[in-house]
Amino acid sequence: MLDDLKKEVRQANLALVADKLVSGTFGNVSAIDRESGHVVIKPSGMAYDIMKPRDMVVVSLDTGQVVEGGLRPSTDTPTHLALYRAFEAIGGIAHTHSTYATAWAQGRRDIPVLGTTHADYFHGPVPCTRAMTSQEIGKDYEANIGKVIAERFVQIDAMAVPGVLVANHGPFTWGRSSGEAAGTAAQLEHLAMLAAWTVNIEPYPKPVGRALLDRHYSRKHGPAAYYGQDSR
Repeated sequence: MLDDLKKEVRQANLALVADKLVSGTFGNVSAIDRESGHVVIKPSGMAYDIMKPRDMVVVSLDTGQVVEGGLRPSTDTPTHLALYRAFEAIGGIAHTHSTYATAWAQGRRDIPVLGTTHADYFHGPVPCTRAMTSQEIGKDYEANIGKVIAERFVQIDAMAVPGVLVANHGPFTWGRSSGEAAGTAAQLEHLAMLAAWTVNIEPYPKPVGRALLDRHYSRKHGPAAYYGQDSR
C-alpha cells in the first residue's frame, strides 16, 4: 500500500539527518494521500540509519488507527493528523528540534522578517503559538499541539507561511509534499539562525518594509513568480 509514498517519506526523513536538523531518533516527516485518506509517517523511535520504506507506518486520517505496518507510528502522529485536517492544501509535514528554531520556540518569540532571505520563503513572520494549558498537556497532548497551531493560523495563510514554532517545544513545517516540508525545515533553521545573530548584533532590529517583503516573496511564489527556470 502506498509504496511510492513510503519511499518518498523515508527519503524526506533522511533529508533531516543530512541537513543536521535532528539528533538521535528525534524528528519525523509524514505525507498524506488525500484520495485514500491515509497518512504515511516515520515509526516511533526508529534510528534513521536502519529505516527502510517498508518500516513507514500507514494511518487513517479520520481515525488515527494504523492501517498498515507492524511498528508504532511516531508519537507526534496526532499533531500531523490535526494539521492535515486543518489545512487541506498540505501534502507533507516535518517536525524537528533544530537548534536555532527551537531556541526561538523556547523564547516564545515569533521570528520577524528582518531581511530578504526570510521574505524569499515566508510571506510574514514565523509565528509562535501560545503556551499550552495544563489541561491541554494532560489529555490528548499531541492532538492539542495541532489545535494550538491551527488556532495561531486563524488569520494567516498556512501555505504562504509554511511553518510554526510551538512554544517551549520546537518547529513544525509543511508543504505540498514530504520533501518540500523537509526542505522548508532546513530553510526555517537557516532563517532562525540569521535572526538570532541579527538580534545579537542589534537587539531591536526593524523588520523589512511591506514592499520589499512582497517583492521578494512574489519572485518565487504565485502567478507572477520569475525566479529559476521554466519547467518545460
